[in-house]
Amino acid sequence: MIKYIRSHVGVKLFLSYIAVIGIASIILLFSTRLALPRAFDRHLGMAQEMQIDGEGMMMDGGQGFREGGRFGVQEGGPKELFQNFKASFNEALIYSGVAALVIALLVSWIFSRNVVAPVRAMMTASHRIADGHYEERVDKERSDELGQLARSFNQMAVKLEQVELMRRQLIGDVSHELRTPLTAIKGSMEGLIDGILPANEETYLQIHQEAGRLGRLVDDLQELSRVEAGAYPMEVRPGDLSPLMETVIKRLSTQFEEKGINLTSNLPADLPRILGDGDRVIQILTNLLGNALSHTPAGGAVTVSAVQQGKFIHISVEDTGVGISQENLLHIFTRFYRVDKSRSRQSGGGSGIGLTVARHLVEAQGGEIWAESGGEGKGSNFSFSIMIA
Repeated sequence: MIKYIRSHVGVKLFLSYIAVIGIASIILLFSTRLALPRAFDRHLGMAQEMQIDGEGMMMDGGQGFREGGRFGVQEGGPKELFQNFKASFNEALIYSGVAALVIALLVSWIFSRNVVAPVRAMMTASHRIADGHYEERVDKERSDELGQLARSFNQMAVKLEQVELMRRQLIGDVSHELRTPLTAIKGSMEGLIDGILPANEETYLQIHQEAGRLGRLVDDLQELSRVEAGAYPMEVRPGDLSPLMETVIKRLSTQFEEKGINLTSNLPADLPRILGDGDRVIQILTNLLGNALSHTPAGGAVTVSAVQQGKFIHISVEDTGVGISQENLLHIFTRFYRVDKSRSRQSGGGSGIGLTVARHLVEAQGGEIWAESGGEGKGSNFSFSIMIA
């Protein structure tokens, strides 16, 4: 029985109401027993005084009503009257107490149901969510604490549903990205076994390139998992932006020259120092310039610039590449997302992870990142902000 009571909130609420009613009844009983004799004597004395004033004489035995300033303690009519009054009062008290108890039980049962019903609904919904039904929601129309709890519960369910959708999408994206190089490697090996492909340096180089693509994809996925989990070192300190930008341009200048793209930088001489992690800023710039390199055709141009805006410095990577439609701009920082679905890693589309990593690194340093474009074929501009030291 005790175990049943402890495991049910409704029973606890119901018994708490009963306990309050019982305590109130006991207090009422004892207080009336203490106050009733004095109240009876007082009212009886007032009645006698009114009768004396009205008739001009005292009733026979009236002096015998009082002893020590109290009425209702002598033998005779007043004492018997007091006993009858006391019995009738107790009888009325019992009847009224029973009626109050029945009504209180009914009201407490209704109130306990009103409290327990939404809790049970949330419990049922939580069980369904645990079974994988993330679309489950509870009623949130109440304005009390239970309504606030229901709204918080629904918010949690929405977050869990989004996480589940992202997990499924990630599995599908990773499977697709891994399948491409694995299929190429498998096809080349089967061609070698069947004698269709010649066993020369060109064939082996092709297999090696596909294995390298597979390794780079695994590295990208590992980097993405660390960034999204926040499991990476971050040393935020004051520093100059100019040497960081020069490092990135020096690293990538050869690739831009081989593709025939003009890479330039525009950095003001009086630019203040930044407050950030220098290594992470280099990684952000590398990812943004790598994206511009992949989506800018030969003969195009890419410009890196920076300008002070209030308490932040805005760093931009502008290209004259393929451009981005307004629809794609909304998802451009989503992992594995590509503007051109037909592009692959082999054709220079990248894994679709670099921009996602850049977004997490920028936000970890208190900045924002965004993309702008005039549309397809009109180039694009990727910018991010970083605080001034």
